[in-house]
Amino acid sequence: MRTVARARFVRVSARKARLVLDQIRGKSVGEALATLSYTPRAAARIVEKVLRSAVANAEHNHQVRNLDDLRVVSAIADGGPSMKRVQPRAMGRAFHIRHKTSHLTIGVSDETNGAARAVPPRPGGAPPAPREATSAETKPAAAKAAATVKKERAPAKGTAKPAAKAAAKSKEKK
Repeated sequence: MRTVARARFVRVSARKARLVLDQIRGKSVGEALATLSYTPRAAARIVEKVLRSAVANAEHNHQVRNLDDLRVVSAIADGGPSMKRVQPRAMGRAFHIRHKTSHLTIGVSDETNGAARAVPPRPGGAPPAPREATSAETKPAAAKAAATVKKERAPAKGTAKPAAKAAAKSKEKK
């Protein structure tokens, strides 16, 4: 059964929390807790609290008894509102400070791959049909290069080379 725990308005930026959440996504709960306990980031303590809450929710709400089967199937950090502050600086200036917050969501499940139900097999049990190659894929690279001819633009006035000017004058006389 899939269980979710959320911590909202947490005083850590979503970007920093995502670095920690990426380390535990897809791991078993025991392995994730061990990883978090040795992660030297402030966000790791907060993520650990949310993970323990998700495990407690699974145990209480869905009567999951075997906690070794639980896996972290989703770990998301969404941005929350920013607390805006102003710090006075020299010569009448002011620097704006934004204390970013985030909403952390961790989902755990005791099912394999976190799927609520298995994906139904294809009709007839056959693998997908092979794709046919298009003419663009079978054309050799040299033919592709020849097919894409670049249009040459006339040079701007005064930028033509002397040899090009002489050739242009000879064409005009003819």
